[in-house]
Amino acid sequence: MRILISGASVAGPALAYWLDRYGFTVTVVERAPVLRKTGGHAIDLFRPAMDIVEKMGVLDRILDRKTGTDRLTMYREGDERPVELELRRVFTAISDRHVEIMRDDLSEILYDATRDHVEYVFGDSITSISDDGEVTFERGPARRFDLVIGADGLHSNVRRLVFGPESRFSAWIGAYLAVVSVPDFLGLDQRMEGVAGVDRMAGLYSAAHLPDARALFLFRTPEQLDYHYRDVPRQKELLRERFAGMGWQVPRLLDELDGTPAFYFDSITQLRMDTWSRGRVTLVGDAGYCPGPAVGGSTSLAVVGAYVLAGELAAYGGDHARAFPSYEAELGDYVRRGRAFAIGAAKRIVPGSRADLWALTQGVRLVNLLPAGLTRAATKLSSKGVRLHDSIALKDYSAYEGVLH
Repeated sequence: MRILISGASVAGPALAYWLDRYGFTVTVVERAPVLRKTGGHAIDLFRPAMDIVEKMGVLDRILDRKTGTDRLTMYREGDERPVELELRRVFTAISDRHVEIMRDDLSEILYDATRDHVEYVFGDSITSISDDGEVTFERGPARRFDLVIGADGLHSNVRRLVFGPESRFSAWIGAYLAVVSVPDFLGLDQRMEGVAGVDRMAGLYSAAHLPDARALFLFRTPEQLDYHYRDVPRQKELLRERFAGMGWQVPRLLDELDGTPAFYFDSITQLRMDTWSRGRVTLVGDAGYCPGPAVGGSTSLAVVGAYVLAGELAAYGGDHARAFPSYEAELGDYVRRGRAFAIGAAKRIVPGSRADLWALTQGVRLVNLLPAGLTRAATKLSSKGVRLHDSIALKDYSAYEGVLH
């Protein structure tokens, strides 16, 4: 059975791995001419995703590439006295098993785990998908597949072709995120430094194996900004406007915008779809159910979604009419709770008033004062809040491995 996946970032290669393991014939098409190495930003894998990558045999490589960022030094705008936060306290409260890794590193690891068994087609993109499985491409000849899966992110091409324009399903939740590759002029060693103000926050971090650093910008606006997601000059202009006059190292970070080798800017937007499947086509990861970049654990959700989708297809012998609804049922509650958590996180993470800014600072101090065990115990009382990622129980699909070969 031949399956086409669009997208070679995280969800695509993770899905390809499991589909190949169950015996499907897999092709991955990626618009970029080579595996994307755009600088990337740090992402989190929580316990369910960690259990999955361990099953895949790539856990050691992931641990070798973890960022190692353990401490946050945060300044409040207008106050030269910083507050310190041990990030390990935060992450152990969120999940019993967690790692932070650069997105590009994770993508490369997953690609390496699949490239010998999966066909990758770089530098091409899908232009049409027929009801009977014929797929046309921008450059390559038309081909026929039994199933087509969109793993091509928040601005999914597959979703647009099959379900309609992104505006039907996207919901902006009030904030924007930018990540810029810059020199590590602070000599960061297992720590992040930053400054928080009303409606804006900036930080700088690196990883143990990186020769440079990443500048992170988060900000909120009362109304959605007018720009195209591919218009980089306009995005840099907006970033300069929003962070003008901010102290700490922000002016120097903004000076790096014109010379940076890698720049990312996007709205913190959720995808809200009643169904992720239509006919022979379904979606996985951010393409179908992005909870919101930077606030909703979307990478962990993508890894779990890929595992569940492949497992349900294997369990039903490739019968998508039964497998797709089962996949959505298995993942639906996790997706809905992730959305709800992300909306709250988007409001809390960037202070909306001076009172909120003060509260954020005091909250950091409180986390430092509480014993780590007490912090973990308190968060375990609810699976709807910070512990939601650890609350999903993964099904065991090992009985279906190799069945279709």
